[in-house]
Amino acid sequence: MSSQHATPLSEAAQTRKAVGNILKGSAGNLVEWYDLYTYTVFAAYFQSHFFNSTDDLQAGLEAMAVFSTSFLMRPIGAWFFGRYADRKGRKAALTLSVTLMSAGSFATAVLPTQDVIGIWALILLVAIRVLQGFSVGGEYGTSATYMSEAATSKRRGFFSSFQYVTLIGGQMLALLVLVILQNAIPKGDLTEWGWRIPFAIGGVAALVVLWLRRSMEETVSVEQVQAAKAPVVAGAARPGTMKLLLTGHWKPLLICIGVTLGGTVAFYTYTNFILKFMNDTSGIAKTDTSVINFWALFIFMLLQPVYGMISDKVGRKPLLLWFGITGVLFTWPLLSALAGTKDPLMAFLLMMGGLLIVGGYTSINALVKAELFPASIRALGVGLGYAIANSLFGGTVPLIGAALQKVGQVDLFFTYVTVAIGISLLVYIFALRNKKVTHLDREQGDAWSQERKADDEKDKDLLNA
Repeated sequence: MSSQHATPLSEAAQTRKAVGNILKGSAGNLVEWYDLYTYTVFAAYFQSHFFNSTDDLQAGLEAMAVFSTSFLMRPIGAWFFGRYADRKGRKAALTLSVTLMSAGSFATAVLPTQDVIGIWALILLVAIRVLQGFSVGGEYGTSATYMSEAATSKRRGFFSSFQYVTLIGGQMLALLVLVILQNAIPKGDLTEWGWRIPFAIGGVAALVVLWLRRSMEETVSVEQVQAAKAPVVAGAARPGTMKLLLTGHWKPLLICIGVTLGGTVAFYTYTNFILKFMNDTSGIAKTDTSVINFWALFIFMLLQPVYGMISDKVGRKPLLLWFGITGVLFTWPLLSALAGTKDPLMAFLLMMGGLLIVGGYTSINALVKAELFPASIRALGVGLGYAIANSLFGGTVPLIGAALQKVGQVDLFFTYVTVAIGISLLVYIFALRNKKVTHLDREQGDAWSQERKADDEKDKDLLNA
């Protein structure tokens, strides 16, 4: 941290400081992901204003295709904001990202439809999604880095889990707004103009977060910022550059992509595509599926810190193994049963089962990735690794799922999700070591120092016996 040379704080003071910074950082994450998810949650109500198809499945497919375009910008956003955060500071990058997201939400709220400006309505909608994809591409890596660096060493799993508390909370908030509007506004009005309300809410909320983030404490050292500005020395790479990432940290980058691949596919399956999946496959009423999704995500959100605390005790790898093994074994049975049920309670239990599996990944994945890189390249490495996997695999889940649904090959989608999780499971098994000393340990204190000391003492006793 920038304050790393100051007088050491007591453990209680460090905790209070961490809580304040985490709250400010996570509030922005909440709004960013609310703005992103509002599109998919309300797509069924505004798609007729931007797409010509009279077939609901086809219009939904086109809407998901536009949603997927935002993921194309994520690697670019991750590169830009990661570089910016490693060179200028996390605070500056997070402030800029939420500003862009706010602008995109306000633009969507007032966007004219195709009845007014024709094809330009669709073109502008795509442009806005691209802008917001660029923003979110920077938000993930920078916020994951910030929360990991702002956390205390003994509670990194717990504190960093709040990234997904707010990420899930953003989607849950979008669902809550949907449920409220479904009960407060006639369906015709919601389809005609009510769908604009949630976008306006997101824009206003982003402005509030912009004000909060002004008081965040910076976690990048002054020395790193100065090194980024210094003249280039022959053969050296400055902080936050692709040269430094690709020459000195390409292996962690590949591991970061592998860690993310299966997790992002599973996450978008059970939290994003699942609503459309149930609407089109199960025959359960849309109002019921919204409520099912809301309560399942609410419980899932509350479980993130629990998983995080467990990781602070047993290490990160066991939780990833839980996700990988159970994901491979139970994805097909869960999704297959969900496709055939017409009982809302059973649908809730099946969705909850999937989310309990995914929690092993979501709760700690940001920290696992942050621990792979030193501070000088952390935001860029985490952001770019996540964005590449997310764009290629996670962001395409709604599109692939909708396309396979349309041609009656939904079983292939179950296979796709299972294989993706299986690939990441191999990475968890062979590329990660549990409780090893990480870059964060070296920079800000060892998370397992007491346990390692105890193990060393035991080893000495055995040798002396």
